[in-house]
Amino acid sequence: MPASESDSAFDHKAFLQTASQEPGVYRMLGKDGKILYVGKAKSLKNRLASYFRAQGRSVKTEALVARIHNIETIVTNSESEALILEQNLIKANRPPYNILLRDDKSYPFIFLSEDEWPRLSLHRGTKRKKGRYFGPYPSAGSARESLILLQKVFRVRQCEDSYFRNRTRPCLQYQINRCKAPCVDLVGDDEYRQDVKDSVDFLEGRSQQLLYDLIKRMESAAENLEFEVAAGYRDSIHYLRKVQEKQVIDVESGDADVFGVVSEPGGNCVQVMFVRQGRILGTRHFFPEFTEGDLAENLESFLGQFYISLADTRDFPRDIILPVAIPGHEALAEAIRTVVGRTVKLRHNVRGERKDWLALAERNARHTLNTHLADRRNIYERFLSLQQSLELESMPERIECFDISHTMGEGTVASCVVFDQQGARKSDYRRFNIKGIIPGDDYAAMAQAVERRYCRVLDEGGVLPDLLLIDGGKGQLSKAMEIMRGLQLEHVTVYGVAKGETRKPGLEVLINGHTGREYALDGGTPGLHLVQQVRDESHRFAITGHRNRRDKKRTRSQLEDIPGVGAKRRAALLSFFGSVKAIRESTVEEIAKVQGVSRAMAQQILDALS
Repeated sequence: MPASESDSAFDHKAFLQTASQEPGVYRMLGKDGKILYVGKAKSLKNRLASYFRAQGRSVKTEALVARIHNIETIVTNSESEALILEQNLIKANRPPYNILLRDDKSYPFIFLSEDEWPRLSLHRGTKRKKGRYFGPYPSAGSARESLILLQKVFRVRQCEDSYFRNRTRPCLQYQINRCKAPCVDLVGDDEYRQDVKDSVDFLEGRSQQLLYDLIKRMESAAENLEFEVAAGYRDSIHYLRKVQEKQVIDVESGDADVFGVVSEPGGNCVQVMFVRQGRILGTRHFFPEFTEGDLAENLESFLGQFYISLADTRDFPRDIILPVAIPGHEALAEAIRTVVGRTVKLRHNVRGERKDWLALAERNARHTLNTHLADRRNIYERFLSLQQSLELESMPERIECFDISHTMGEGTVASCVVFDQQGARKSDYRRFNIKGIIPGDDYAAMAQAVERRYCRVLDEGGVLPDLLLIDGGKGQLSKAMEIMRGLQLEHVTVYGVAKGETRKPGLEVLINGHTGREYALDGGTPGLHLVQQVRDESHRFAITGHRNRRDKKRTRSQLEDIPGVGAKRRAALLSFFGSVKAIRESTVEEIAKVQGVSRAMAQQILDALS
């Protein structure tokens, strides 16, 4: 239901007279028609009226209200339906005044297939394959750590099915006691199924009972004089005991996501601790930009996106344990039930082990936030030191740095990395494949990269740096300055970063591109450390891009560049001759023997390769 729009300001009184009292979603629009904010309400009229009361509004709310030129509403059947629609709209439109949770990665699981000889593997994404899924794990690293342990203890296969089906003899995993080689029938069906069952018991958190069972099997094998079998059980027991020593809490029960939340003047941290079958699988943290207001309301907004907007990337537990009660807990629980198809309980007043989990999550959140804020303060000190060392009029807010990488002129790649007072902005990094220059001409490569970068920034209305660093001496700096002057960007401060006489770190010389003045900063200066950090990151990004480009070029078959030689003909030629070198050394008559290759085509191929 669109409201009337005036040229000067939004007439909220007229709008509220016709607003619905039913639950629904509202979209606040700016003058250009773009969505500023999306929200949901149990009563649309009551919720929207609260925005236009003069008292109790935060600075952010006042700024939002000042930009409103229209409001659109969508009525829903219930508050839980409104929550689901709200999160879908936020995800689709990403309004600037909403708290945006950037967490589109799906969580990894360990997957056990239903094959004749089941396989364990790492899995991300939708659960389409038939089998069992264990997790979620907070990172691929933690899931792989469990897979490595399972290889050592139970030796269930983890190889790809295509690899498994084509084995005629045991692979290296068998040689190093990480697999029992079911591919070549070196393990019996009953023994392998017992290993699979033991793996499931471990993944489901029954490690203590599993340990007792292994001890009994070891003792039984020893009594039957099967000493090698007993030694195998002994090693498995040893590995399991080491894992239990690392486990902080293992109560053999509990399936929950536990949230610790800490807010400080410098920022906020939400720490999620994943507990499955009583075992803490790991944690994950976020630094959301909460709005001014109650912690419970901010947490409610965060949870809506965490569980509803990003539902396809989540594994839902039985319980969600929170530090405080949130105002819309019933609507959120109903929305989760609608999305998942089962009930997930939201709890905040917990006791026993769950209270210990909550305290642990909050302690981790506080530690993580303190570390994060300390890193930000450290970066700020480096920016301030650089401003003072280079006698800049103001502290730079955005630094960009260029570097060139190639091997004897081959595969030249330029990098541009970006840092601000929050650290590296990797989403703004750019690489440039340099073309049309004399191989090895770093000056021309630098000029091309700088021109391409800032022509595009100007065309698209992008953000310019306050400080531009050019990794190289006066030659590269001079070329960069020519481009900047040609683009009328003389107001951007430009410095070259040249290595000292001995080329050792700490002896770099900074050259002002406008005045030519050189600065040799003390090796312990935080400002120089910042320059080194940015320069090293630029070098890393450039050389990675160069290696990828070079390797791609070297692995590309020369046959791919010959017109008329498609994938089938390339495969036939390589199958017949074995290599491009052998084709090059053959005759037209020999090439024409290949199926699908005429004499004229054979001549064309030989000419292209010679």
